[in-house]
Amino acid sequence: MNTLGIESSCDDTGLAIINSDGQIINHITSSQHEIHAKYGGIVPELASRDHVKKFIPLLQVLLEKSAMTMDDINMIAFTNGPGLLGPLLAGASLAKTLGWSNNIPTIEVNHLEAHIYSPMITEKNLKPPFISLLVSGGHTILSSVDDNFHITTLGSTLDDSAGECFDKIARKLNLGYPGGPEISKRSELSNNNKFIFPRPMIKSNDYNFSFSGLKTHVINTIHKLELTDEHINNISYEVQSAIVDTLISKSVEASKNLDIKNIVITGGVSANQKLRKDFSCIKKCKAYFPDVKFSTDNGAMIAYAGFLKTNSSDFKKNFTIKPKPSLTL
Repeated sequence: MNTLGIESSCDDTGLAIINSDGQIINHITSSQHEIHAKYGGIVPELASRDHVKKFIPLLQVLLEKSAMTMDDINMIAFTNGPGLLGPLLAGASLAKTLGWSNNIPTIEVNHLEAHIYSPMITEKNLKPPFISLLVSGGHTILSSVDDNFHITTLGSTLDDSAGECFDKIARKLNLGYPGGPEISKRSELSNNNKFIFPRPMIKSNDYNFSFSGLKTHVINTIHKLELTDEHINNISYEVQSAIVDTLISKSVEASKNLDIKNIVITGGVSANQKLRKDFSCIKKCKAYFPDVKFSTDNGAMIAYAGFLKTNSSDFKKNFTIKPKPSLTL
């Protein structure tokens, strides 16, 4: 059974096809970074319009690359949230229309759940239970996933997400959008860091996060300086270190307390190379990341989550496949 995945929760238009063995046949993603960069963040109306503009051309390219037609698709999985309402409606409309017109059943997929299981696309030996750290521009959530695929939230951000903190500080440093990759680039140029920023809530005795205080501390520091390239490089280095140290500390503590050795790190911030490197140095647990191309929003993770739902008895207890729509009017 071939599953078409459709992702449109924010500013990435993602489509992918996965076969009955859970293998990716092909995937394609179109980013809107250039559209939103001048605004310093996502403009929902512009995002919605771009999804609508790109869906059909991207689908045609995907099918041609896969030597397929819609007759070869047996299931359509699409993101039903969380996300921006307009983009989500655009993706849902495409999925429902394709399903109705081609007599193909559709299945709704939770965007966050799809991120959590995305490393399993390539890490075929990875199975629950594991600790999940989902960290992106909109979310910072620490969870445990048991061997029946039940997700229990352990903690989350009380204010800004890690990715949001990166973006807002990058804006103050006059760097580009999205902020995380820009700060990461500048941190590599730091040679003589003299800044020390707080590691928020690192000793709070719970699994929650808070990055608003760090953001404010850094912005206040920036306001006191006449920014030079050296300042920008050093601030970037210390901001990245503070966020990475906090994320790792909370995750490792959860792994230790729950006696779960595997930690899965997903979401857009999981592409950060320092986060990946520092996690790999921890010997008490084993860290798993998605391929970098599957760290940000993409259709492959949606298709794979749909694949899991239709092939796992544990998943089937918790969701309903939409029946094939009747073509009789």
